[in-house]
Amino acid sequence: MTTTVERPTESQRRFKVIGTRPIRHDGLGKVTGADRYGADVQLPGMLHAKMLRSPHAHARIKKIDTSKAEALPGVKAVVTSRDLPIIDDKPIDLAETLGNPRVLAENALASSKVLYKGHAIAAVAATSPHIAEEAAELIEVEYEVLQPVLDVREAMKKDAPLIHEKLTTHEVQRRFTRGDDTGVISNVASHLQFKQGDVADGFSRADVVVEREFTTVPVHQGYIEPQASTAQWAPDGHLTIWTSSQGSFGIRDQTAAILGIPQSMVKVVPMEIGGGFGGKIGTYLDPVAALLSKKAGLPVKIVMTRKEVFEGTGPTSGSYMRCKIGARRDGTITAAEFYLAYGAGAFPGSPVGAGAMYGLAPYKIDNVLIDAYDVVLNNPKVAAYRAPGTPQAAFAVESTLDELAEKLGIEPMEFRLTNAVREGDRQVNGIPFGSVGCVEVEEAIKNHPHYRTPLNGANRGRGVAMGFWGNGGMQSSATINVNTDGTISLITGSVDIGGTRVAVAMQAAEVLGLAAEDVVPTVGDTNAVGWTGITGGSRTAFSTGIAAITAAEQIKRTMAERAALKWETQPEDIEFEDGVFVSKMNREDRLTFKEIAASMMATGGPITASASSNPRQVGVSFAATLVDVEVDRETGKVQILRATAFQDVGMAVHPSYVEGQMQGGTVQGIGWALNEEYFFTDDGTMANSSFLDYRMPTSLDLPAIDTEIIEVPNPGHPFGVRGVGEVSIVAPMAAVANAIHDAVGIRMTSLPMSPGEVLKALDEQQRAGK
Repeated sequence: MTTTVERPTESQRRFKVIGTRPIRHDGLGKVTGADRYGADVQLPGMLHAKMLRSPHAHARIKKIDTSKAEALPGVKAVVTSRDLPIIDDKPIDLAETLGNPRVLAENALASSKVLYKGHAIAAVAATSPHIAEEAAELIEVEYEVLQPVLDVREAMKKDAPLIHEKLTTHEVQRRFTRGDDTGVISNVASHLQFKQGDVADGFSRADVVVEREFTTVPVHQGYIEPQASTAQWAPDGHLTIWTSSQGSFGIRDQTAAILGIPQSMVKVVPMEIGGGFGGKIGTYLDPVAALLSKKAGLPVKIVMTRKEVFEGTGPTSGSYMRCKIGARRDGTITAAEFYLAYGAGAFPGSPVGAGAMYGLAPYKIDNVLIDAYDVVLNNPKVAAYRAPGTPQAAFAVESTLDELAEKLGIEPMEFRLTNAVREGDRQVNGIPFGSVGCVEVEEAIKNHPHYRTPLNGANRGRGVAMGFWGNGGMQSSATINVNTDGTISLITGSVDIGGTRVAVAMQAAEVLGLAAEDVVPTVGDTNAVGWTGITGGSRTAFSTGIAAITAAEQIKRTMAERAALKWETQPEDIEFEDGVFVSKMNREDRLTFKEIAASMMATGGPITASASSNPRQVGVSFAATLVDVEVDRETGKVQILRATAFQDVGMAVHPSYVEGQMQGGTVQGIGWALNEEYFFTDDGTMANSSFLDYRMPTSLDLPAIDTEIIEVPNPGHPFGVRGVGEVSIVAPMAAVANAIHDAVGIRMTSLPMSPGEVLKALDEQQRAGK
């Protein structure tokens, strides 16, 4: 399904380990099935739990009767929201939703209202999954069914049913801090505005203006492993959780806050994770399993079904957008207006801010007005999905730009290069770009054989689109222990969902002059390593890598001290070259890393170092997708003929896994473009809550995905690394839409561009006589 172009990268030319392609340390366990995932946990006396979920998208809970379930033989515990100490009669502060434990608790177990079909209401622990499921069905719930609100435009109307009776709209500051409360009660949780220059004047100076409306629907991250959690609440009050998540410390902190216990009483053991892409950052099952364990006095495991994953966890946002861009005949963009309304699901917190920030990011535009709205709906509370919020925005912006270039008669990439951002240009929030690779990515496209090779054949077209993601920094921790055989053990707190074990290990190896195989990386539990942020935001190889580099530098200094002790000299007189410590006073005095390690017990004892990172100079990422399609006018099916992913990665640590990230994001973006959608009926039921009906692309649907790595080093990292995990998903939807237009002359403005929608657009084209 994938292919790469084999040629030396800059990282391969500059470093010994960075830029090579060692076998990942955890590879054998993955391919043999030996690794243990969340559902694999087995403990003595362990109970199994099942959830009762709402059959309604919007309803008040009048009464819950659990007596029949509790009386069923084999049932050991039943919990509802009444068992959560954080839930009371006080209204929720919905203006603060990020990490708000009350919101997390209400999402885990509904109290007074259910806000989406699949919203959990109660949970049962029993001696078998079948008994637990039977007992859950015996729980009686009396509902007052309310009108659901499923569309952002409908939800924003003044007469729309209110999802939260006390929710008022907040004005959000440009740095995403809480602003003024307007006092207006509605389904609009917040409004964010970016403004620079004079937009009216900018449009007055434009020779051509294009304005379009766009819509997208929620899509799922597509991870294969359902959520699973096992909890054991010990008699002394200590709680241990085994779970598959994207951040052990986040799960620990959220669970402790929901349960009202100190973080020190909660230990989270990270299991291997079968995909996440942002969807496994928040907690769903962990506090529920913990409560059941406390009540039953035994460990409890909960594993979601696929239907529960679709109906009870967060997809990404659907959206409604209007994009207006004007330019002069010479191709200079003079102004842009961008309106975005994103569905947040049951509670505020859509990624509309990222869409507002990043949609126009690849372009230098002096006059900009952006209005972004976060809107609650009767859908599951949205979760992150790879560059959250930005693919929707790029779909609108890049489609509008393509049409504008066409009307101006300017070649699409030439138009983008004319307006490409460079170092020093200001983002819409006023912050100037540092070292960026936007121009380099666009030049790579123009010079690539894919772009330069003619595309022949009827109903075939080529499309291109740019994408941007800001990447994350955040805190990470790492500990290195030197072994007497000269190998090292590397413990980090970062869950590995994309090859980050080997990427971080390679950075430590580069510092210490070791081979990647001499580093044994492990992911520690929350009691074994310092606090570490989520694996997400394209931050792990970058920030955890810096923590590992810092710890390795400490190790190197300690090793130099041990060498100086042997040679009766000073540590500052010791040099380190390719894994060998050399005395500057006598070049014949040489000791390898392994030789010093072998004698460390006689020269001062074990050598270990711990370090944390919190990098501020995060290297942002630009990427692009170039795609060829063929449209079947009879069926509306769009076939991908060729696709190439371009990305500035800063410095490729492990090129194979960088290419894998680029290819994976491109595949997901193509699925989002052509097939994937949450299909809701009028009552809020998801009609396609299985992988049979929720159509993700397979290898049969796609050609090989080519990759082009561009390396513009990030000055904020010792080796120039940028995050690579997300930006590749941003551009494919717009690139496919532009290719469809190039093939058959129709502008697709809604996702997915399924066969039915393409046929509808072709029919409209025919009736219009175009």
